[in-house]
Amino acid sequence: MEYFLQAAEKGAANAQFNLGLMYANGQGVAQDEECAAVWYRLAAEQGDASAQNNLGVMYANGQGVEQDEAEAVRWYGEAAEQGHALAQFNLSGMYQAGRGVEPDQVRSYMWISLAADAGDAAACNSRALIESKLSAEELGSARALTRHWRETHRV
Repeated sequence: MEYFLQAAEKGAANAQFNLGLMYANGQGVAQDEECAAVWYRLAAEQGDASAQNNLGVMYANGQGVEQDEAEAVRWYGEAAEQGHALAQFNLSGMYQAGRGVEPDQVRSYMWISLAADAGDAAACNSRALIESKLSAEELGSARALTRHWRETHRV
């Protein structure tokens, strides 16, 4: 804890993320979701994809911060654009349910496909379910979006 704190106070994003985890889970410190959110935010603002995803989870669920689904989508999006599979999975769910964004089954499929292709097992099952609800035209659009994302993001 002491070493993480020293590094985090000097701006090390990975130490800030680890402190966020420790506070979120009560590991070595008393559980404190507000403190976890502070450390996650510091790391997230430096581009740490895992911190961005975890901060998105906190906003989606109102843990340590006021619930704000649009803010959750923003942070999931930051991480998803970096190829973070869990954030892609989470972002897909937000588009699927219309939480923080307008419902968009095509974008939901794109994000779940990227997560599934990155090896997220739950995403593989969800992709099949989402696919079954899309028309042929929507599925074609979703696959084209997925291909375009891959071409423009060499992650």
